[in-house]
Amino acid sequence: MEDVHGVVILGGGIGGLATALALHRKGIDSLVLEKSETLRADGIAISIHANGWRALDSLGVGTELRELAIRITEEQLVWPQQNKSILAPIRKELRCLRRKDLVETLAKNLPAGAIRFGCYIVAIDTPDSRSHGAVLTTVGGSTMKAKVLIGCDGANSVVAKFLGLSRPSQLPCLVILGLTTYPKGHPFGSEYLHLLGKGFAFGQLPITENIVHFYMNLSIPSTDCDDPYTTKDSSRGEDYALRKLQECQCPAEIAEKMQRSDPESLKILTRIWYRPPWRLLLGRFRRGTVTVAGDAMHVMGPFNGQGGAAALEDAVVLARSLSQAMPNGVDANAEMTGHGLDEKLSAAIGRYVQERRPRVVRLSLESFVVGTLLGAKSLVKKLVCRAIMAVLGTRSRFHENFDCGRL
Repeated sequence: MEDVHGVVILGGGIGGLATALALHRKGIDSLVLEKSETLRADGIAISIHANGWRALDSLGVGTELRELAIRITEEQLVWPQQNKSILAPIRKELRCLRRKDLVETLAKNLPAGAIRFGCYIVAIDTPDSRSHGAVLTTVGGSTMKAKVLIGCDGANSVVAKFLGLSRPSQLPCLVILGLTTYPKGHPFGSEYLHLLGKGFAFGQLPITENIVHFYMNLSIPSTDCDDPYTTKDSSRGEDYALRKLQECQCPAEIAEKMQRSDPESLKILTRIWYRPPWRLLLGRFRRGTVTVAGDAMHVMGPFNGQGGAAALEDAVVLARSLSQAMPNGVDANAEMTGHGLDEKLSAAIGRYVQERRPRVVRLSLESFVVGTLLGAKSLVKKLVCRAIMAVLGTRSRFHENFDCGRL
């Protein structure tokens, strides 16, 4: 019997699960294909600003997730090398979630059988010249057909490749992520600490009264991008990171926080994948009834804390667009020829792309400029980056005020 589905979502991360849940809330069945054998609840933490919480509320999981993270009410900006600091209130909602909590909450709100694990898709083709949709081939050689295919399969997306999108670029940057547990409670209250130095940025966000998330971004030479320590030996990776912290003259307490972190949570990267803003502006994100969302569409650096929230927004907008075109769902057995179902679905996906493009271009541009500024050596490059940031108005909380609308 032919394996045919109405909506198939490739990738069971935050974007894929959120999209499946959004469609489920609108009465549209979907199948999530995840190449891992179990739920991918790895990763460290994710900061969710007010715009992301609006999306989570639309998905019906906001209240549940708020129980797992305290609200952050203050931000302290510190420039240690200039002996300068600013303490400001955070009026919009900001909480930091463990990625594990977010992924598991999204997954458990899906109907049974919505996720198919161990399904590794290696190729995508069109059914024939007269119809849309896609034919998916697994690593084992079996095939299935999808009336609608949504790629939420990350930076190295096979769906993005099918759409003709170029491979994301790399930014040489040392990124250190981790969690620190304080069994008797931490002394940081609800404050977001943000240190900015020459060539580095450090952040610390409380998750609960006992768990704190920290991150560190440092500029490094491009030759260090291929350093094997980050994947082969965690202890040597930590030594490498500590050496780089010393080279950047980071305050000693930052290195101490990293050494005190929970060993299993420590993650060290020497490259950041991103899709440049000009490619987002000009890229093709739809081919018939095939599209992308989340990192597959707009993978970006962590410099504005909006990558995860943008994926949640994608889910809401895409599900809304599809449900407006097909309020009764997508029938896997319906014919997809002529000017019927396929044309409606293609137009709905086109509206989704049209709505999301300006949003993700601006997010990507801001992240790209901040990341470039972090590693800039040239005075001209620094001045250009700061001028762009001034035009964007990064301190206006524009992104947090953004509302992707109701589901």
